[in-house]
Amino acid sequence: MADKKYELEKVRNIGIIAHIDAGKTTTTEAILYRTGLKHKIGEVHAGDTTTDWMAQEKERGITITAAAVTCFWKDKKINIIDTPGHIDFTVEVERSLRVLDGAVVVFDGKMGVESQSETVWRQADRYGVPRICFINKINQTGGDFYKSLDSIHHRLSKRAFPIHLPIGFEQSITGVVDLITMKAYSYKDFTDKNLVEGEIPAEMIDKVKKYRSLLVENAVAEDEKTLEKYFEVGEDGLSEEEVKQAIRTAVLTGKFFVVSGGDGRGVIAEKLLDAITDFLPSPLDRGSTWGTNPKNGDEIERQPDPAEPFAALAFKIATDPFVGKLAFFRVYSGKITAGSYILNSSTGDKERVGRIVRLHADKREDVSHVDAGDIAAIVGLKGTTTGNTLCDPTHPILLESITFPEPPVSIAIEPKTKADQEKMAIALSRLAEEDPTFRIKSDTETGQTIISGMGELHLEIIVDRMKREFAVEANVGQPQVAYRETIRKDGVEAEGKYIRQTGGRGQYGHVWLRLFQNETGAGFEFINRIKGGAIPSEFIPAARTGIEEAMANGVIAGYPVVDVKVELYDGSYHDVDSSEVAFKIAGSMAFQDAFKKSAPVLLEPIMKIVVVVPEAFMGDVIGDLNSKRGRVESMEDLSSGIKEITAYVPLGEMFGYTTSLRSSTQGRASSSMELDHYADVPSNVAEGIIAKSGK
Repeated sequence: MADKKYELEKVRNIGIIAHIDAGKTTTTEAILYRTGLKHKIGEVHAGDTTTDWMAQEKERGITITAAAVTCFWKDKKINIIDTPGHIDFTVEVERSLRVLDGAVVVFDGKMGVESQSETVWRQADRYGVPRICFINKINQTGGDFYKSLDSIHHRLSKRAFPIHLPIGFEQSITGVVDLITMKAYSYKDFTDKNLVEGEIPAEMIDKVKKYRSLLVENAVAEDEKTLEKYFEVGEDGLSEEEVKQAIRTAVLTGKFFVVSGGDGRGVIAEKLLDAITDFLPSPLDRGSTWGTNPKNGDEIERQPDPAEPFAALAFKIATDPFVGKLAFFRVYSGKITAGSYILNSSTGDKERVGRIVRLHADKREDVSHVDAGDIAAIVGLKGTTTGNTLCDPTHPILLESITFPEPPVSIAIEPKTKADQEKMAIALSRLAEEDPTFRIKSDTETGQTIISGMGELHLEIIVDRMKREFAVEANVGQPQVAYRETIRKDGVEAEGKYIRQTGGRGQYGHVWLRLFQNETGAGFEFINRIKGGAIPSEFIPAARTGIEEAMANGVIAGYPVVDVKVELYDGSYHDVDSSEVAFKIAGSMAFQDAFKKSAPVLLEPIMKIVVVVPEAFMGDVIGDLNSKRGRVESMEDLSSGIKEITAYVPLGEMFGYTTSLRSSTQGRASSSMELDHYADVPSNVAEGIIAKSGK
């Protein structure tokens, strides 16, 4: 057992997260090159990177799916998940963070902290993931390590401290000074095989001393043992090992961040690898995982130990053109062996484990088993989806799942030919299996298929994948907004009575409901207040089903109803004629009547948009946002002549915005959008939406 514990200490499960274009994938490539997995460094613009293996990723130079790669550095094993930076694929970051132990946050040294950097930082905070920061591209024109560090302090955390300082500025950067070893590590060219150790340049000594003191003083504050010694002997009395240990302890709190920087393509990746293995947690550092017993709801603890019962979380489903369906999973306890049976406790079904594969991006290596603390994939699980718990059938456990936002953008899609009809249904269901923020439904009135996603780019990629991977040609409609309906008046009562008498047995269902507003985001709540058997208990679920069916197509414009509480408080029944069908219809009638009287309103998705724009175009951009019913929240200086505008704008006004922004600013502005909240639609706008819906 001691051996296994020792091995677990040497595992690092890390994610590389960042704003789009900060250089995550390139940094991963350099890491793979340095750890010996690749013989040359792939470049995103050349389309030959390892982790961007989908055709669309190679074409667009962006990462869409989180790809898992296993590599080794010194005596440590590192499982890396390279995640997307584009806001439409933020769910990929979310699901990866759920299973990671640590993360490297990459920043563009020319831009500092960007809008999506803040989003991924908040996601990492939510999951309590310890991080190290890497400021990339500081060797390029406009790259500035210290300015970027300031923006981290200003926008993310004051408790971020450099462990490396760059030697030189912009294109003249030739290495770093390590504030722990107090040595300089330099190279002639970023593609050099090795770093050369040397003395700190004389002109940097004062700066190095200042930043080292800040680093050590703040790190030891988190480590009592080292703090005592620090007070006794001072900073210079601490050994290199003690400083490292204090920094590690501080980083593991998730509130202290070390900062490195350099050219993410090259040999400097070795210093980043050292920081990953020295400071980010192993599965042992992250400790126990808690879940519930699916039979009785009791809390259960699982230690990161191969001897414990098996428990794992499926965090991603991917369709591989060669091997079929792949379920990526993280093992929290026990071990899983090829050929064994496991329980999917989220669905209650048993599944047989066929092949288990270790992943090197798009290459696969078959393995016989996977132990606690590791990440791998199973080929061919039938009923497993993202967020499901996989466990030992004799020791069931349910781990906390992953929650996903409702997609705010929809488009109608239809096959180009009859032959494509069936193929399209198969393709869409496969893609929906992979992506929990992608939804499909049929519009019963028009017979069209409606697909929904997180943004225009998200749906564009889905349609593109359908064409490439499944050879399905489709016609696509204009993007539509996923509106919602809710109420603004409490306590309205309504009766639903369904009576049909047609020779023989009739139909009788009768209910009284009360409607109340629920908190924003709380969804639907059903409260059974029936007393004294006014309605027999076997008919109550049917009444609830009728209410839920009525909510799926709202009363105002046919959009789903959200955030309401419904009380079923009275009704009556007939000994012979009452049936589930009758109570279902009665529930639906009562809900529709009560909803109409409860001051119903339409809700629209409000997007948080961040625009980075040269000062010369700022007035035009703000004017344009205001004309789209936008509310400008803030304006900040990013660097000389570059402004960042944050605003809240209804999604319905924002289709095609990226293209129009580029053309109005000569291609010099960029923007990112994410769903922030839903808000009431102004009555004059609502009238137009209702008229279009034909309600």
